[in-house]
Amino acid sequence: MQEKKAITPRKTPEEEELGSKLAELAGLESELAQKELDLSTLQAEVGAFELHYLQLVGAKLAELDAVKALIAEAFARLHPADQQAKREAREARAQAEETKQAHQDAVAQPSKSACFQPSESLKSLYKEAAKKVHPDLANDEKDREERNRVMAEINEAYRNGDEERIKNLLREWVDSPEAISGEDIGAKLVRTIRKIAQVRRRLSTVKTDMAALIGSEIHRLYTLFKEAKAAGHDLLNEMVAKLEEEIQKEKSKLDQLLAGLRRSST
Repeated sequence: MQEKKAITPRKTPEEEELGSKLAELAGLESELAQKELDLSTLQAEVGAFELHYLQLVGAKLAELDAVKALIAEAFARLHPADQQAKREAREARAQAEETKQAHQDAVAQPSKSACFQPSESLKSLYKEAAKKVHPDLANDEKDREERNRVMAEINEAYRNGDEERIKNLLREWVDSPEAISGEDIGAKLVRTIRKIAQVRRRLSTVKTDMAALIGSEIHRLYTLFKEAKAAGHDLLNEMVAKLEEEIQKEKSKLDQLLAGLRRSST
């Protein structure tokens, strides 16, 4: 007896459209996860470099600005009627205080390597977390708030290289009741279309943030640092050496001004 062939039910137009949209969403989510990873990695790299820069070079910048402030103040005392000299002295002192504070803030933070180097497993884990948790994928404001909280913890764990922490956060998120959604084809289709729009908006934001970071002065300096390192040079130590030379020159100017002040007071 000939066996009857199983009849495969034809998909409805709605089911076919849902399948198409889900495939589109999956591609966009993968692209977004990679872009999120690229941005977070670059932010961590540049952030680690900036902290190292402020801790190392910042000390010399603070010292140089302090000497320049003393020079401007001494010059203003030598020329008490010169209002511009007084204004420049105030501005120099404000700059010195700002540089000093930036250095002190950097020193107060834990020292990090100048180069952030995440493992492949850490990067892969972060991409998985970004796909599932990012706040811009929220369905409502309450969902966004919770995603913001969890994503902030994931970002911190990523910067610290803590894979186990990210795994735990991801496991808690996936197992939470809020992660369950679902029901009829129509609702799924609408939800998927809205999710696609959300992902596209987030992609645009990430690209804008990446462009802004790449165009920043600290990223330019970081690029020079990497290029110098590849050529066997330590850019930051070279900057420190040049600043030390400049400090000595400025101190000589200060000594001359202070000597002039002493002569004028006698």
